[in-house]
Amino acid sequence: MAIITISREMGSGGIPIAHRTAEKLGYTLVDGDSIAAVAENYGLTPEALENADEKPPAFVEKIDEKVETDFHRVELIILDYALKGNVVIYGRGGQDLLKGISSVLRVRVIAPFDERVERWAEREWIDPDLARILVRKSDQQRAGFIRYYFDRDWQDPLHYDLSLNTSRISDETAVKLICEGVKDKNLQEHKEAGKKLLQDRILGKRAEIKLLGDGIIEGLHHYHFHIAVTDGVITLDGHVHSNEQHQAALAAVRSLDGVKSIDDQLEVRHYRSTPSEH
Repeated sequence: MAIITISREMGSGGIPIAHRTAEKLGYTLVDGDSIAAVAENYGLTPEALENADEKPPAFVEKIDEKVETDFHRVELIILDYALKGNVVIYGRGGQDLLKGISSVLRVRVIAPFDERVERWAEREWIDPDLARILVRKSDQQRAGFIRYYFDRDWQDPLHYDLSLNTSRISDETAVKLICEGVKDKNLQEHKEAGKKLLQDRILGKRAEIKLLGDGIIEGLHHYHFHIAVTDGVITLDGHVHSNEQHQAALAAVRSLDGVKSIDDQLEVRHYRSTPSEH
């Protein structure tokens, strides 16, 4: 169950490196196209996928609730691909989504800003000034996406196992280093443990989508609760606003295939809907 995640800066050459790595290893490339190919099976329309894919929130509550749920669906697609193994996950916070799974090789592809601008202008046949704006905007958007959903610095090197500066090395060398890196014995030794963690993570993601996406619990937000899964046992903690919400949440999670039991730590916090009169 080999898994490679590739984080990249726009114009760094990450796209051809990801494609060549997947081709050389015979792995499945999990990118925008492969996600779009199965999105309908996960309840995602093309428009919903476009709005949720690698974008930070708009900070408009109703929009964000929908985007948040759709992003969980994108994550579930990636996790299902990862469970099959032998995949190259391109972007989309793959290294964060798979955090704690020790069999994952986490790769970062970088290059100096001015060089990335020049490459992007040549690739897209656009004015260099426009390319500079687009590259900077892409950096800011992706940094915001990682900061919001995963609460970390996109550029922190400690979150990657292999950083590749394509200003210094060729694509051929980059691919060779990745292919050798994924065979490292430290990664190989954790494959079975990683598979079990992935199965639990998939179940937890399905529970999140069930609670947020089916409209069964009105007024429930993602920041109200936390889900953890260990060997099929789901721990629910956080709070809901009524006994009815509490029972609905438990029933929703209990209905999922693979749930062995629920450790219910949800609190019921009653709030007044209108100010009291004096």
